[in-house]
Amino acid sequence: MSVRRPSTGRVVAAAALLTGVGLVATFTAPALAAQQPPAAPPTSTAIAGGAHFAVLVPAGAPLTAAEAAITANGGTIGQRWPQLGVVFARSTRADFAAAVRQAPGVESAGATRALNDLGAAAKHARRGPQFQRVPAVGGLPAGKSTAAEPLAANQWNMKLIQADQANAVNPGSRDVLVGVLDSGIDASHPDLAANIDRSASAGCGTEGVPDTSEAAWTDDYGHGTHVAGIVAAARNGVGVAGVAPNVRVASIKVSDADGYIYPEYAICGYVWAAEHQADIATASFSIDPWYLWCDDDPDQKAVSIAIQRAVSYAVGKSVVPVVSLGNQNWDLAHDITDTLSPNNGTPVTRATGNSCKMLPVEASGANGVTSVGAFKDRYYASNYGVGAADLAGPGGDRLFQIPQTPDANGQVLSTVPGGYGYLQGTSMAAPHIAGVLALVKSKYPTVSGQQLFTAAVRKADMLPCPAGGVHDPGGQGAWRAVCEGGATGAGFYGGGLVNALRVVS
Repeated sequence: MSVRRPSTGRVVAAAALLTGVGLVATFTAPALAAQQPPAAPPTSTAIAGGAHFAVLVPAGAPLTAAEAAITANGGTIGQRWPQLGVVFARSTRADFAAAVRQAPGVESAGATRALNDLGAAAKHARRGPQFQRVPAVGGLPAGKSTAAEPLAANQWNMKLIQADQANAVNPGSRDVLVGVLDSGIDASHPDLAANIDRSASAGCGTEGVPDTSEAAWTDDYGHGTHVAGIVAAARNGVGVAGVAPNVRVASIKVSDADGYIYPEYAICGYVWAAEHQADIATASFSIDPWYLWCDDDPDQKAVSIAIQRAVSYAVGKSVVPVVSLGNQNWDLAHDITDTLSPNNGTPVTRATGNSCKMLPVEASGANGVTSVGAFKDRYYASNYGVGAADLAGPGGDRLFQIPQTPDANGQVLSTVPGGYGYLQGTSMAAPHIAGVLALVKSKYPTVSGQQLFTAAVRKADMLPCPAGGVHDPGGQGAWRAVCEGGATGAGFYGGGLVNALRVVS
């Protein structure tokens, strides 16, 4: 949900990013191609050459004015979203957005990638998640059996929210579809193959243009496969089980070959989920390259409006957006000093306040998820904040919350390409919420939209703030955080820790 940061709030220093945050690093931009001639008539297609821009008209207005302004200023028209009043463009002019903003009928325009794709600075491909893989005896488990899932003993996370017991009551309905907006899904994984809806899957990582070929939505990082397994790994006697092991998932890939999730891709993902009847859309990422998009910057404001329109469009189609809150140890309810953005070039230090928000989690209509470890304490790097945190889910904590499981691993075990592995972070917490919402939808098929999330909140386990309101794991101040909300724990946990059994009982 949208959050205001009091201008008098304290400043929270950025924490180091950790595995499971949702695809984080930098990349090397390819050489710029020659500027393409204006399209006539305008088409939605992948385009090359120049920096990337979003151009907006007032909601409900045709795209005519935006397209005319793009071509008049030497730009090339890309993907069009008339239902949002948004069209994307490319231009080699650094002042392109400023020029287009002056055109009649244009509401706003802005660079979507901080103009770094016009620069010559060295950048690098983003580093994918580093899995702590589970040793497989004899290779990847294969075949089916009536026995319990072979790796279930290490799934402390499922026991924490009683998902294992909930599955005995209701494993989920095939009528329910969860859109996984992420790095794609490995469709060949034996724990996922039966539950992937290929007809509802697409890749958005090439200029935000939907591509339904399997190559476009398969997982080349592993993050999305891990998320999908938390939602819906099948109970088939193979490996692990998800929260809702009988529901369908759609692979909606919103990252590119370099691992970035730019606005074009995220918007494509939300519109695709909305128009392909997803009941829930889980998103374990923040939109690159700005960790906080600020309305006092005209470029960032244009993107912020466009993202909000996409999320609102999905909500209007009865999709429930579930979004991880991030892993910077930031209090999103107060001012933040951002030292991490833009993440596709050289970051700058900037103070942020009321005009800035993390996207998509702070878009109106999105539901923010914080992370807890095996002892139900806040994961040490989880972002938090009253009004930003709506629910909490198991995301793991490898340093301070080690469960008594065979692997004694505080991270979350799930599917990864070629097997199984551990990750931690709010990226892992969000799909737990999505899985529980899928169980709610399975039990009450006529309930939709925000009512699903409200039902999950009502059945959640309230967790109070720690004694004294301060959480300082390790006692050295490195991960110190202040919880607001007292007995309600609202600052850390929103409405509480989700409970799968209670929503199906």
